[in-house]
Amino acid sequence: MHIPDNYLSPSTCGVLTVAMVPVWAHCVKKVKEELDREKVAFIGVAAAFSFLLMMFNVPLPGGTTGHAVGAVLIAILLGPEAACLAVTVALLIQALLFGDGGILAFGANCFNMAFIIPFSGYYIYRFIRDHAPAAWGDKVGAFVGAYVGMNLGAFMAAVEFGIQPLLFTDAAGNALYCPYPLAVSIPAMLIPHLLLAGIVDALATVLIYTFVKNAAPEYVYKPADSQVDTSKKGSLVTVYALVAVLVVATPLGLLAGSGDGWLSRFGDAWGEWGTEDVAAMVGYTPGGMADGFEWSAIMPDYSLAGLPDVAAYILSAVIGVLLLIVGFKVVSSFVSNKE
Repeated sequence: MHIPDNYLSPSTCGVLTVAMVPVWAHCVKKVKEELDREKVAFIGVAAAFSFLLMMFNVPLPGGTTGHAVGAVLIAILLGPEAACLAVTVALLIQALLFGDGGILAFGANCFNMAFIIPFSGYYIYRFIRDHAPAAWGDKVGAFVGAYVGMNLGAFMAAVEFGIQPLLFTDAAGNALYCPYPLAVSIPAMLIPHLLLAGIVDALATVLIYTFVKNAAPEYVYKPADSQVDTSKKGSLVTVYALVAVLVVATPLGLLAGSGDGWLSRFGDAWGEWGTEDVAAMVGYTPGGMADGFEWSAIMPDYSLAGLPDVAAYILSAVIGVLLLIVGFKVVSSFVSNKE
């Protein structure tokens, strides 16, 4: 779901970036008002879960790959505004350091994954939680909210892809950017997410949320039910241990990637191909792609020259996690504690 540069026109990217500005402003204001210093620092840990989940590629129907996002997980733990900021920073690190998602397309990726997914998923979760029996409403709400939110984000990305050949063509009628119309992009994005990627995200959301709620209930924003005792002080040690386990396990995401893994036949995620691949599929290179913006990431695709893929993947995970945890810890030092 990470849209690379040059798949969307600069004007499309600009509109979506401008649309995100008031969202970011609202989220910063809300987080400052409602979260204390410890919870702001914990946003970094929650963002680390999202960053790591996005590194676990899974094979999808149709011969592509996909991944969970974990945005609804963060929204349930800390609120949708905190989730928006957490996923935004995670996406920024991915784009700048690892070339995962475009620089110009950063606003579009944030619109889909940091706005649409956490806000829609969170309020679906809240509705189910508030109207279902406490015995199962919390977990079912988390599952359904994450599943629906993930697919709404995929749908928005598909629409952004699909409107490009309608709006931007050259003199010969060829697409300048993404060459696939809505009739192709929507089913190509939605079917795999409905069948598998959404389920993976929903399962990860329920499992990690349940784990954190039991291990450190005082960090859960607006507890999901009366059974959560916020006066009970848990420990973040086990939460950090889970983060460490996921870091070590991230190379599993290589199995469904485009390298030499036994699932390599599934290749890249839909809409994340290189220019040569697009030309091979449609018979020409869209002009906006051929002459578009290029960013040289330090560790493109979570790789580093001279390091085995597995080692580079783990190193990338460590770098991303440390930047998120330390970064939000620093930010939290400027937040006043609240009663």
